[in-house]
Amino acid sequence: MKTLISNATLVDGSGAGRRPADVLLDGPVIARIADAGSLTAAEADRVIDAMGLVLSPGFIDMHAHSDLQLLVNREHYAKLSQGVTTELLGQDGLSYAPVDDATLAGVREKIAGWNDNPAGFDWNWRSVGEYLDRLDAEEDGGRIATNAAYLVPQGTVRAMVMGFAEGDPTPEQQQQMQDLIRTAMQEGAVGMSSGLTYTPGMYAQTEELAGLCRTVGELGGFYAPHHRSYGKGALEAYAEMIALSRDTGCALHLSHATMNFAENKGRAGELLELIDEALDQGVDITLDTYPYLPGATTLSAILPSWASSGGTDATLARLADPETRARVREAVEIYGSDGCHGVVAEWDTLEISGVQNPALAGFVGQTIRDIATATGQEPFDVFVHILMEDRLGTGILQHVGHEENVQAIMKHRTHTGGSDGLLVGAKPHPRAWGTFPRYLGHYSRDLGLLGLEEMVHHLSGRPAARLKLHNRGLVREGYAADVVLFDPETIRDEATFENPRQAASGIQYVFVNGAAAIDGGQPTGARAGRALRRHSDGLTREGQL
Repeated sequence: MKTLISNATLVDGSGAGRRPADVLLDGPVIARIADAGSLTAAEADRVIDAMGLVLSPGFIDMHAHSDLQLLVNREHYAKLSQGVTTELLGQDGLSYAPVDDATLAGVREKIAGWNDNPAGFDWNWRSVGEYLDRLDAEEDGGRIATNAAYLVPQGTVRAMVMGFAEGDPTPEQQQQMQDLIRTAMQEGAVGMSSGLTYTPGMYAQTEELAGLCRTVGELGGFYAPHHRSYGKGALEAYAEMIALSRDTGCALHLSHATMNFAENKGRAGELLELIDEALDQGVDITLDTYPYLPGATTLSAILPSWASSGGTDATLARLADPETRARVREAVEIYGSDGCHGVVAEWDTLEISGVQNPALAGFVGQTIRDIATATGQEPFDVFVHILMEDRLGTGILQHVGHEENVQAIMKHRTHTGGSDGLLVGAKPHPRAWGTFPRYLGHYSRDLGLLGLEEMVHHLSGRPAARLKLHNRGLVREGYAADVVLFDPETIRDEATFENPRQAASGIQYVFVNGAAAIDGGQPTGARAGRALRRHSDGLTREGQL
């Protein structure tokens, strides 16, 4: 089908100024771009009059946790409704490929609070290539709703070789991990992620990570770490990652690059100076952020790493033992655990966002301190009770951010947008539904933090360059027809912390590979996304290797 979009205001994703234009989509490809009014209806099967609307590339979510939900809830309205056409999966060092049976069982349970753990789901893959094939498979009349690229998760790879326990790898185990990562990238992964405040990834020392990064760098990929601390010692943690990139030659993409907790209020400039110094030395660095103050994670992430060693059953056994439980309390409430970024847990900042056990559903929307006050218990005892009753599957919001830091980092020359959105739970973070319209409405239009063209560049052309996308991220003739039409005067995030599952205002059309997924502001059910694989020429594109 040929679709003519006439009289649009073209913002092409490059950062160049806007201009009036007609754009002709021919099936999955942008066929022609011409001056407004110069293309005729006779050239198309359908005409959309886009007067007053901006036509931009589809937005690229550089930090998505849709790994499972793309397959389970295939309409994927949360992302399509905000103009996202491509997502980067496999984040924070924990995902579902590559795995063996034992590792898959452990990972499914460990990140149930991120992605759910649905009974009866067909886990018919084990390798990265097989997972990408599953994303491309026709099911129920379509594929996935958005395009998706994948990072091989370092924590999952470590679990395959060493289990979920602490310890340093032997030379043989180190080589096994590097071989698994090499294979994953040869099967289409675009890089590697880590979760260095999550087990088992956090047990990796710098030397171990360096060996893995060298393998990733040799194959032209990039490293996307959730590093060791976003709280106490955050700058040192960032410096470790930058040094890894400098020493190994592996490009670096800093995931959800924030400076949180009271220790880091107003200190974003120090982080940006560190990054700028490295950039000036030739280190290849980009970063992503979400445009909100609270973070989102699992309640079990607050535990010290030693308490989480060995997986779910081992952790629950420690919490059930009075002596070990007392040690956990000391770490969490007195010294600050490494899982909580070296910061003492502030119970009034930890809000329950979702649970696996229906008996705990009444706690959703309350902080640990709220629950403790209502039940007459100590906050730590509430914390442990919920962890045990929910088998560590509880999701939380963590209210620890600072607006001045968010804005300063957002303006940086390497910044890209990432939702870090969790799509499950009774009350998830609104960033899963609101990130991209919030950038364009609140921060660009309302606050004037960045101009429209520059903000669109942050959300499309710049992340496409990091991903080495062959033909996406810009509105160009011959490029994939991933485009969005939105009203720049009304685009706005409607998702709130009280009511997070709300579609944005102002987004009228979203095309994924030329298929209208949002048409006149309404979802169509079209699922035309593709798995985007790193090919041998170093570029990322759809299609088998």
